[in-house]
Amino acid sequence: MAPREADVIVYKTEWCGVCKQVQSYLDKKGVKYVAKDIEKDSTAAGELRAKAKEKGVQTGSVPVIDVRGELMVGFNRARLEQLL
Repeated sequence: MAPREADVIVYKTEWCGVCKQVQSYLDKKGVKYVAKDIEKDSTAAGELRAKAKEKGVQTGSVPVIDVRGELMVGFNRARLEQLL
């Protein structure tokens, strides 16, 4: 398995308010993460599509949070706590 660049990856867009909430939440908790803008970064968009297809996860909204390979669409604090 390829080494992971981070345990937590936030796929986001510039205009997404919920994306900002997720990042602020992770910052407050001191969680290291990588934020990838899927509108500005076509590689990140492709990466997200591939992961979602592999996991059978419906995308089409942001944020999508990847916690060690588990994908979560949107920001569900309780679920995120479990994944972290």
